[in-house]
Amino acid sequence: MTAYWILLLITAFLAYLAGSLRSVVIASNFVFRRSLLRLGRGNVWFSNFRRLYGLRGFIELGLVELVKDLLPLLIGGWLLGIKDHALAGRAFAGFCLLLGALYPVFYGFKGGHGLAPLVLGALCVNTSLGIAVAVVAGATAWFTKTVSAGSLAGALALIAASALVVDDRTAMLLCILSGCLMIFKHLPALARLLTGREEKFSLEEDISYKFDEKF
Repeated sequence: MTAYWILLLITAFLAYLAGSLRSVVIASNFVFRRSLLRLGRGNVWFSNFRRLYGLRGFIELGLVELVKDLLPLLIGGWLLGIKDHALAGRAFAGFCLLLGALYPVFYGFKGGHGLAPLVLGALCVNTSLGIAVAVVAGATAWFTKTVSAGSLAGALALIAASALVVDDRTAMLLCILSGCLMIFKHLPALARLLTGREEKFSLEEDISYKFDEKF
């Protein structure tokens, strides 16, 4: 039993740490050898990175983000797989990863929308689940022109679809918990959406800064 708790703690620590880290900082400092804090507008967000490094740099950043988030998910599945709970391990790592993205310890617990870790975590639990979350979130954001609406729709899709396609009960409950965490984080945005005060983006402008917003 003690060994199981140790594996859980290691998984939680690695996943939350990965979620709390800003991939733009990692990519800029260690891949491009330049600090965003000293360039452009002096912030460490996607919009500043996109402005400085262009589309190619933005794609490379996406790869850094993918590796950063994928590693703790795979490690969580491997560690808990020692106790024959690999699927639950990936789901638990996904929850902790999302928690770090929404409430990062290094940035005053003020995170972003958390869509990327939500989708990636769902994909690592069940491919169909991840695709469903991505499609629903993307379509909602596209038609409403609001990232927050897409995030909320993705969370609801995760809750509903996980109950249908995830056979492992522990993994299913962790997926539902992740969706509930996402909704809780977006309650202020939901209030703005219901009152028509949520800012919309235009497809003709650079909307990368929308994913930078802290709320």
